[in-house]
Amino acid sequence: MPALISRMGKRLRRLIERPASIELTQYEALLPTIEELETEVEKLTDAELTERAGKLRSAGGFGETELVEVCALGREAARRALGERTFDVQLLGTMGLLAGHVVQMETGEGKTMAGALAAAGYALQGKRVHVISVNDYLARRDAEWMGPVYRLLGVSVGWVEPSLTRDERREAYAAEVTYGAVSEIGFDVLRDRLVTRVEDIVQPAPEVAIVDEADSVLVDEARVPLVMAGSVDAGVADFEVANVVRRLRPGLHYETDSDGRNAWLTSAGSSVVEKALGGIDLYDDSGSDRLAAVNVALHAHALLTRDVDYLVRDGKVQLINASRGRVAELQRWPDGLQAAVEAKEQLPATDRGEILDSITVQALLARYPQVAGMTGTAVAVAEQLREFYKLEVAVIPPNTPNVREDLPDRIFASPSHKLRAIQTEIRKVHETGRPILVGTQDVAESEELAEKLAKVDLPCVVLNARNDAEEAAIIAEAGAYAAVTVSTQMAGRGTDIRLGGADGKDRERVVELGGLHVIGTARYPSSRLDGQLRGRSGRQGDPGSAVFFASLNDELVLSNAPDVPDGIEADDETGEITDQVAQRHINHAQRVAEGVDLEIHRNTWRYTRLIEHQRRELLDHRDKLLCTELAAETLEKASPERYAELAETLDREKLVEVCREIMLYHLDDLWSDHLAFLTDVRESIHLRALARETPLDEFHRTAIPAFHKIRTEIEERSVKTLKKAEITAESADLAASGVRRATSTWTYLVHDNPFDSDFEQTLKQVRSLLSRKKG
Repeated sequence: MPALISRMGKRLRRLIERPASIELTQYEALLPTIEELETEVEKLTDAELTERAGKLRSAGGFGETELVEVCALGREAARRALGERTFDVQLLGTMGLLAGHVVQMETGEGKTMAGALAAAGYALQGKRVHVISVNDYLARRDAEWMGPVYRLLGVSVGWVEPSLTRDERREAYAAEVTYGAVSEIGFDVLRDRLVTRVEDIVQPAPEVAIVDEADSVLVDEARVPLVMAGSVDAGVADFEVANVVRRLRPGLHYETDSDGRNAWLTSAGSSVVEKALGGIDLYDDSGSDRLAAVNVALHAHALLTRDVDYLVRDGKVQLINASRGRVAELQRWPDGLQAAVEAKEQLPATDRGEILDSITVQALLARYPQVAGMTGTAVAVAEQLREFYKLEVAVIPPNTPNVREDLPDRIFASPSHKLRAIQTEIRKVHETGRPILVGTQDVAESEELAEKLAKVDLPCVVLNARNDAEEAAIIAEAGAYAAVTVSTQMAGRGTDIRLGGADGKDRERVVELGGLHVIGTARYPSSRLDGQLRGRSGRQGDPGSAVFFASLNDELVLSNAPDVPDGIEADDETGEITDQVAQRHINHAQRVAEGVDLEIHRNTWRYTRLIEHQRRELLDHRDKLLCTELAAETLEKASPERYAELAETLDREKLVEVCREIMLYHLDDLWSDHLAFLTDVRESIHLRALARETPLDEFHRTAIPAFHKIRTEIEERSVKTLKKAEITAESADLAASGVRRATSTWTYLVHDNPFDSDFEQTLKQVRSLLSRKKG
């Protein structure tokens, strides 16, 4: 009876505390059997352990017996290779991953090991596994760290990173388990889509993806397209327009909406700009080109802030990933906005590229027949994981109960009151010797706080996008006695904070003092990011505490819920607010922000779903052209005279190669044109709303007929090229007939829909027209 009551209690807690959680009872029931097998497995030699793992390859699938076996062998391999006995909760995580779920495990609970054992389990089923990380550093670290465990289980492992050559990448992907950053794996997919020889493909067909920091990759990054571009010409930075816009004043010459997604000229602003640009009329046909340049320059000036949205480093504009607080090395805005920001900062424009292909993170993951993931904060996005990926969440309990004290938010009337209170809090806690981790919103705030602390003799270590290469060392020491660490977003940092520092020498001293104290300088736009910061304290049952400071004038509130309820009073001296109405209002602002992000995700998904369907259809055709003699057969049928003429002079293999290169070129070129066309359609489709038409429906009506013309046009263009190209047994001068691929290519990420939705775009246009008429 007590056991029954205990099980019912567990289920009740899961229902109450963990919505959308997979029931773990079936996995928990296997733990005693795994432990019983442990004694037997311990007696095996290394060679015998490897051999026994190898026998799982012939199992033909994983039932309970095989699941128990792989967990027991994995636990023993980890003990021998790394000196760590895997906890039961880590094995629960492994089993959840092998069942194809997203497992939620708290920070410090050993997700890396759980993921490695699951990857080995999939590999022993004969499946090729990609362990997808948020950055290159973590991919290499985890592959090297877990390498000895894989080797004992007889599983090969590799990793990909930007510095690898094509041959090195092919070797890494040939391993049974390959680690890589989501961007790096995605870029390899795009590169493979442009090859003209089968032997140049580096990535085999995908089978299983295990996604680390799954909420960050699957939700936060889902709307970020990865882009393959080919060189066209140097970009043009419009310094004249940038200098004009720089002189405009907010409220007089331009206005912005409350959430910072739109900016538009007032009537007075239009007049000033038109006069400064030589008396042009921005709103007639002769000024339309300048109007586009002015609008994008205004976005760069009014909506993008240096040291918040981007850095200027080494003479280049580098975007900051808002959800991680790091420089997004390969990320850029669409070319017009990128050039506008470069002009704003008086920097030369970077090369302008023609988009050859692109893929969203969501579409990249859809290529895998099986996807699983792990993160510390999955429940908060459980509905999105189900809606967009058909994934369910399994919440793994901590190995040791979490005893961290999560203090209520401290709320202030203004940011200045809040900042003073934060400094006081840091001083008070620092005087006890407890280590402190301060989470800030952006680079500018982290450096401003560090400067203020230095002035009052409170030195700290700063971790932000300027020094993110040193993050592992900085984070490892954040738990040292009396350490004060100021950091931007902690998501995906991937390094545990051990009390007492990396070597743990002062662990007991720090434990007695109360452990790591976490301070958030403001609530983040997502409750998950709040949770990720809090989760840095209280690792593996360690003591700790966390508190967030907030203001009714924080960006979160001003952008998402600016109408603060009346009657909220603050302390005259400190500016602190204890009224629970203020707390509820801040919570509301955060929910609004989360709703906006979800709608952008849905909006991106709605548009890209059709594009991905078209891409898959065309890629199937491309694969047939690449891997068979279809190109030669098609051109022989379409142009029999020219084909026969060439077949006197060329051997069959050479002729097939020429036909393949011609058709692949035109397919790739037409797909690039189609993407550019769809971009133009989407950017203008919001105007359809003025005629009471649904923008998405209109997008489909335009995109589908355009796509259906591509296959016919590929053939028509290829026939023309075949007829006019100078082709001999010695050479085939295809470039002279226009078959000329980009001289160089590069990859980068862009923000999809960086400012607004279609509806907001429409409102902006209406506001601009009304402002113009009033003037």
